[in-house]
Parts: sequence; structure tokens; C-alpha cells
Amino acid sequence: MRAVDLIIKKRDGEELTTEEIQEFITGYTNGDIPDYQAAAWAMAVLFNGMTPREITDLTLAMAHSGDILDLSGAVDIVVDKHSTGGVGDKTSLVVLPLVLTCGVHIGKMSGRGLGFSGGTLDKVESIPGFRTDLSSEEFLEQLSTFGMVLTGQTGDLAPADGKLYALRDVTGTVPSLPLIASSIMSKKIAAGAQRIVLDVKAGEGAFMETVPEARELAELMVQIAHLAGRRAVGLISDMNQPLGFAVGNALEVKEAIDTLKGNGPPDFVEHCLQVATYMVYLAERADHVEAARSIVEKANHSGQAFEKFRQLVEVQGGDVSYVDHPHKLPQAKLVEAVPAPRRGYLAVIDARVIGEMAVVLGAGRLKKGMPVDHAVGIVVHHKVGDYVEVGEPLFTIHADSQDKLDEVKPELLNAHQWSDDPVKPLPLFYGVVTDLE
Repeated sequence: MRAVDLIIKKRDGEELTTEEIQEFITGYTNGDIPDYQAAAWAMAVLFNGMTPREITDLTLAMAHSGDILDLSGAVDIVVDKHSTGGVGDKTSLVVLPLVLTCGVHIGKMSGRGLGFSGGTLDKVESIPGFRTDLSSEEFLEQLSTFGMVLTGQTGDLAPADGKLYALRDVTGTVPSLPLIASSIMSKKIAAGAQRIVLDVKAGEGAFMETVPEARELAELMVQIAHLAGRRAVGLISDMNQPLGFAVGNALEVKEAIDTLKGNGPPDFVEHCLQVATYMVYLAERADHVEAARSIVEKANHSGQAFEKFRQLVEVQGGDVSYVDHPHKLPQAKLVEAVPAPRRGYLAVIDARVIGEMAVVLGAGRLKKGMPVDHAVGIVVHHKVGDYVEVGEPLFTIHADSQDKLDEVKPELLNAHQWSDDPVKPLPLFYGVVTDLE
């Protein structure tokens, strides 16, 4: 069959067969189908969607485009977590070492930034030497000996998703529910984790802008996990304002280190504790969620998670001195604190605008494969509901040029909206989607 025929079929809203999906993914993976046709197909999927059967077939086709890791020989139960993408979401850097401190093994395959959403790999690569290209053999060995892995997709694990993931970032096809669900779950299935916590964002700074949309995505991914013989839980979390304060690669690593040392932003700390709780619960370290929460809080107070993070950096080739002395991490040429233009309560801190301005500064990608600037970004100093005095620092811009700083400043000011009357803080979570067992 010809790729153009499948593009036309999906463009016209028709349902692709299992065989057609498999052939398309195989052709794209081996290079027979070029990027421009894959981009057209992805756009057709964005506009016309896919049936649950098509999405499951797409997920399995991408997972089986390469090797499927069998982790049973390394450890008994491996837990993974995944965020659907947000602004300031450096959760993995805290949650993984925290969960390992609780005795749970984690095999994490992460991605790079998509659109205005930052990527975990871009963040950890702020630490010189940190390897994000472990082979399947290295993945299994590190999981067995250390108990925690944080790496990118290898060429032999879900290679179809690796190609499509990068293409979506630069073709305007990121916010497609079928492509998001299949991308996430193909990596999870390929990486072999038996239990998965899915952090599904809802809000202006998320690909799912409403809670019902986020719940639909969570339910779909939990269903895919169930059909693939895995257990999953979906947490519906807020992304109307940045998570924590820092937005930008090295800035977020610094904030994660602060959090591991007990000095993190309250909203980010609570978010990490909640995600870690469900990971510990799914790993059967506790009989119920409340008991899992107690285990996680005890581990958090022990301070051992920071040492686990140091060990992760060392095991994967990173320079631990950058963890011990975060001031060594990349720093922007220009740093400017912008004062509040008025007094009042913050009613909106638009996460999407802040994420987009971070990309303009260079923290994200405008074109496929382009490098990111690890030093640049934005630090917001407040949360929705805070009362701010005129002249008080509102946000700080970390830029590599005056032109870029001047470009993003008015947009960031407009991203902050005010009220004379008190404003309720935003919730951190909107609900939980449990697995089907």
C-alpha cells in the first residue's frame, strides 16, 4: 500500500486497519516513508482523531518497532512515571530518587522538550557528562545493580516513537490525544515497567486544556496499560500556572536540588509527594494509599533522596560537583528581575505564555533537532492568589541577549493578571483515574 493512500484515508475521517497502521509505522521507522508524509498523516490524526482500537494498534506498533525490554530478570517490580508535559515540571528529578529511597525500583525512559513543554533529558543534560543514551544492556544492568535509571529512548526501544516524537514538536501536531497517548504508552511498554503512574496535566500550560480532556487522556492510557498487561494510575494535575517557580533547564535542576535538600516550593513538594505515593502504592510497598503516603513522607524527611540523586548522576557519568555546588550549572549572560507594576492579588499566571517565552529565550526548540540553551529561562516569584506589592519582584528573566530579554518581558508581564479582590489558590490535583483491575 502507498503511504499517501493512508494519509488520504485518515484525512477523510476513515478508520485505518491494524495492518495499515503496522505497515505505516514500519515504513516510517525504516525510512521508506519520509518526514513530510508522516507529518501530513500526523496532522490528519490531529484533526480527525482515532478510535480506541486504532490508538491501541498504534501504541503496540510503535512499541514493537524495536525491542521490548523484559525487566523480570533484573528486579521483581519496576515502576515508571510519566508526565504529559507542562511548564516547570521537573518532577522526575525529585520523585525518582525519593521512590528509590522507599525501596522501589524505577526504570525511566524520558523525552526532550515538546513545544512549550520542557523535557527531562534537556534538564539533566545541564549537568556535564550526564548520559541520556544508555543501551538496553546498560539499562538492565543499572536497574539491577542500582535500582534506578533515567535515560532517553535508545535506537532499539520504540524507535518509531523516537522519530515521530521529534517530528510532532516542529509540525504543530503535539496536542493530539491519540498521538500523545500512543507516544507515552509505547515507551512505557517498550521499557518494560509493570506499574505506571501517569501525571496528566490540565490547564493553559498543558496539551489538554480542560479537566475533562485530561481525564479522557488518562482513562485512555490506563486502558491501554490494562490491555498490555500493565497496571496504571492517572493523576489529573493542574497546569494553569508553572509548577514550582523555575522554568528553564539548569534553573529547574537547581530547584530540584533545593527540593531534595528540603527547600523546594510548597506546590512542587506536594506534587512530588503525591506522585511518589502512588508509585509506592502500585509497587505494593503499602496496602493502601494512606500508608504509602506515610512511607514517602518518612523517606522525604530522611534526606536520603538527595544522596540517591547524587548517585544517579555519578552512575550515569555526570559531574557530581555540579550537584554539590549548583552555582556551577550553566548561567545566563543577563539576569533581570522585573518588578510588579501594581499591587493586588494575582488572578492568572499563564503557564502557556511563560513556557512559550522560555522557548523564545532558547530553553526549548523552534526547529527539529536544534540545541537548547541550558542557562536561559524564567523564574516566577509568586502563585495565583498571592498578594503582591508594587515594586516587589514579579519574575526574573535569564537571557543570553538583550534583544530576547526585551522581547519576552512585555509578554511575561501580560501573563500576570491582577485582581483587587482576594483570589483562591489553584488546586494541585483534580482527581485520580485508577486501573481497571
